[in-house]
Amino acid sequence: MVTTTIMLSIVFALLAAGSNALGTVLQRRAALTVPASRSLRLGLIRDLLHSPVWFGGMLGVVFSALFQALALATGSLATVQPIFILELPLALVIGGMVFRVGVSRKAWLCVACIVGGLALVLFSLAPTGGRDQVPGIWWVPGLAVTGGIGAALVLAGLRRPAGLMRAAFLAAAAAIGNAVTAALVKSAMNILSDRGAVAFFAAWQTYSFAAVGAFSLFLLGVAMQGGPLIGSQPALTLGDATVSFCLGVTLYGEQPRAGFWLVPALLGLGVLLYGIFALSHTRCLAQCVDRSRDELGGLGEPAAARG
Repeated sequence: MVTTTIMLSIVFALLAAGSNALGTVLQRRAALTVPASRSLRLGLIRDLLHSPVWFGGMLGVVFSALFQALALATGSLATVQPIFILELPLALVIGGMVFRVGVSRKAWLCVACIVGGLALVLFSLAPTGGRDQVPGIWWVPGLAVTGGIGAALVLAGLRRPAGLMRAAFLAAAAAIGNAVTAALVKSAMNILSDRGAVAFFAAWQTYSFAAVGAFSLFLLGVAMQGGPLIGSQPALTLGDATVSFCLGVTLYGEQPRAGFWLVPALLGLGVLLYGIFALSHTRCLAQCVDRSRDELGGLGEPAAARG
């Protein structure tokens, strides 16, 4: 029964990663069709509302949030969230199919490294146990620390000109927001399961994850507009997985394996990092989701794809 529950959470997490990858491809397209800005202007949302592709990206995000909630309801935070690292290779696969871009052997090798490295890390650490609900007072230091780091990253990003570092700082802040959102979603889903819908809609966690998640989504849009994918995507995928793992261990008391198991975990992490950064620099990924504005033929409609 426990094994079935774990497998179910992994399946939902994979579906969430796939939906988010689709949303990333479409949102990046939409972000390149609106006027650039150096500030967190709310007008960005108004501009994006005129892009049909942005609505497609939002649909991917909505389904991703649904699958994520189901995964967190049946699995641990430290196991579910790192699976979102697969969003990067999935974005390559989806973008290649949608825009008919050829995928190089190097890119497929990177995908294999990401999948294999992630599998080795999760198998080695295999977080278990933990509490279903976080004591209320424990949220205070957790939210204070993550909020402070996130705010510092946003300020650092806004002070940078458009480019790699700006995208990386802002995407890292969005990643922290995504991790906090996941932690709050897990708490809210537990309330829904144990106490019903009335308690769910009365809980502060429900409105907190909605607010934090919405701001993180907005922040990600600014990051995608502010620089190339090689800056934003590694920071987003690694930041989300790392912060989520830490929150799972500290807030939810999930226990990863230690001792000898740290050796293969570190080996898997090295392979994983290589795959992520190498894939972020591949030409075919850039063609799928990181074309320049001059290559777009309208409101989110791509120009003819190059092989």
